[in-house]
Amino acid sequence: MDKFVIKGGYRLTGEVEISGAKNAGLPLMSACLLTDKECVLEGIPNLKDIETMGKLLTSFGSEIERDKKGNLKIKTVKIKNHEAPYDLVRTMRASVLALGPLVARDGVAKISMPGGCAIGDRPINLHINALKKMGAKIEQSHGYIIATAKRLKGAKIYFDTQTVTGTENIIMAGVLAKGETIIENAAKEPEVVDLVNFLKKMGAKIEGEGTSVIRIEGVDSLGSACHRVIPDRIEAGTYIIATAATCGNVLIKNCEMDHLDALEQKLVEAGVTIQREKNGVRVIGKREIKSVDITTMPYPGFPTDLQAQFMAFMTIAKGLSVIRETIFENRFIHVSELKRMGADITIKDRNAIVKGVEGLNGAPVMVSDLRAGAALVIAGLIAEGETEVLRIYHLDRGYEAMEKKLSKLGAKIKRLKE
Repeated sequence: MDKFVIKGGYRLTGEVEISGAKNAGLPLMSACLLTDKECVLEGIPNLKDIETMGKLLTSFGSEIERDKKGNLKIKTVKIKNHEAPYDLVRTMRASVLALGPLVARDGVAKISMPGGCAIGDRPINLHINALKKMGAKIEQSHGYIIATAKRLKGAKIYFDTQTVTGTENIIMAGVLAKGETIIENAAKEPEVVDLVNFLKKMGAKIEGEGTSVIRIEGVDSLGSACHRVIPDRIEAGTYIIATAATCGNVLIKNCEMDHLDALEQKLVEAGVTIQREKNGVRVIGKREIKSVDITTMPYPGFPTDLQAQFMAFMTIAKGLSVIRETIFENRFIHVSELKRMGADITIKDRNAIVKGVEGLNGAPVMVSDLRAGAALVIAGLIAEGETEVLRIYHLDRGYEAMEKKLSKLGAKIKRLKE
């Protein structure tokens, strides 16, 4: 396994290009299962999760090629296998996104219960109940979900809680279902909107994306399409916070700041300067950081995927900040590692009370999940001395060439074998 070794205390300066969104790319790849025609996806990042999804689609019979420009060409003339095995999906929850497309196109899917980051319970009962309403027969056996249907039928679906993958799965199921499917309390995330834009290019009939009610009129078949994935708002947010934390000055290129309104507001409250320029967004950090409270919420609220990074930032803020996590119950695993570096954090239920300290100290720390890893990297950048960040394979799932991008910005970071 690899690790990062970071020598802290250096300001980030320069320019960084944000990659395509992992959390948009994965459902886009799954959507290619809905047609026997070739689809081209531009800007898909070269990440471990993308590689795993590629292997999964290949196991179903897809032909996948990444051309010299980095574009993915995906064609699934015939689905030869309907089973997503445990050894492929255990590291990536997004594998469940194959469920809707496989049942919609071929009437059968056998998906292993997904794995992924250990940040809390993310049940897929909402997906299953929705598919049942659409006429699918669902069985659970030996760790697998088995769904069958002659043809899915449109239905009115209400999600008790907003679910991004649930919304995406049922949208993909609905595009080939007979009749109209209505999803109420749908997720509004930009990644959902991006998926719908791609499906529309393929010939799907969908209205209401980006709102809480999405209407889908099923069609008999979908065709080919070419689509560029949106920029990764979580990667962008991570570099923005890292710049602010190191008192840096960085131009963030290929960044949709409109997707990060909640983060922008909180950073401005903390004293950070954010300027929208022609080629991107410029972030200028200040030496004195004001403490700010945040509460994670579904989009357009503050993203749970940026909570850990923001907490690392608040460890050196002046005063007391309260960080409330409402999405995942186990998303404070990184706190113990930040405390090893000198952070003053107290956990009370779903609240983390962060008392700012003069500075952090480098220490060996261990990554528990993707976003916790990003927080520990940020902590390492601002800490005095050397920080070893272990188990960075989690980071490789969601950040493309992280150490290279940070090095270009002036960070002293190296990837080494543990």
